[in-house]
Amino acid sequence: MSLKKDETIFVAGHRGMVGNAIHRRLLKDGFTRVIGRTRSELDLLDRRSVREFFEQERPSIVIDAAAKVGGILANNEQPVEFLLQNLTIQNNLIEAAADTGARKLLFLGSSCIYPKMAPQPISEDSLLTGPLEPTNDAYAIAKIAGIKLCQSYARQYGKNFISAMPTNLYGPHDNYDLRNSHVLPAFIRKVHEAKQSGAKSIAVWGTGTPRREFLHTDDLADACLFLLENYDQPDLVNIGYGEDVTIRELAETVSDVLGFNGSLEFDASKPDGTPRKLLDISKIKSLGWSPKIPLREGIADAYDWFIKNQSTARR
Repeated sequence: MSLKKDETIFVAGHRGMVGNAIHRRLLKDGFTRVIGRTRSELDLLDRRSVREFFEQERPSIVIDAAAKVGGILANNEQPVEFLLQNLTIQNNLIEAAADTGARKLLFLGSSCIYPKMAPQPISEDSLLTGPLEPTNDAYAIAKIAGIKLCQSYARQYGKNFISAMPTNLYGPHDNYDLRNSHVLPAFIRKVHEAKQSGAKSIAVWGTGTPRREFLHTDDLADACLFLLENYDQPDLVNIGYGEDVTIRELAETVSDVLGFNGSLEFDASKPDGTPRKLLDISKIKSLGWSPKIPLREGIADAYDWFIKNQSTARR
């Protein structure tokens, strides 16, 4: 399904890291009717407001990149908010898109939907085959519900609603608040501040042994546009880099890219989370898409954005 340059495309969550990357990519590629709304302009938790917006704008393409997100600490402390708010946001968007005639919707989930001990790399058919990682199961359950709702609209009403599951993401407009951020931006901030202060070491949660995969948001945006134009099935699709590193290797790479020569102090009393989480991306690669941005290059790009936007970065 090819996209028309002048059709209305609504990117929900266009001010967040993921939505911003998709929004920028669409504009760069010459789409002229790409719209977004800030939280003050449209409260996605308000069903009536969402419905009124959809009835007025009638977007043809909807990209759901809006979500309450956070790292292990935030997910542990606020499971009610992570479950309720994400369910509400996605239900409002998906229902309104269906009822106002959107011809395609892309729902973005997360790799945390998969079982904690899923075989590695994790294929799409691992969904619901085992227990979730307990430190973020509320968020995961909300995202699973979103996948099932899209699949239900496809089966019951013939809607072209597709779902994609990105791996761990990073890039411009990331969250650098140490209480709520994910591991890579947290490392960037910690290493930067240690370098600025002349500290001899930085603290790292856990043992450093878990393995994680990281995808730059510009690669994600490229994959989303690819799926919108080349994929029309309700079965979910993984989006990842296809390679992973240990947390220790990640911290060492960030230190190297930022020029920090201090030591890493691992705190094994803190949770590690899932032992490994690498996505099987053979499905999207078989369709014709592959990632392009290596980790070191991506970290340098993310750090450049952080340095240029310290006054406005979410800290």
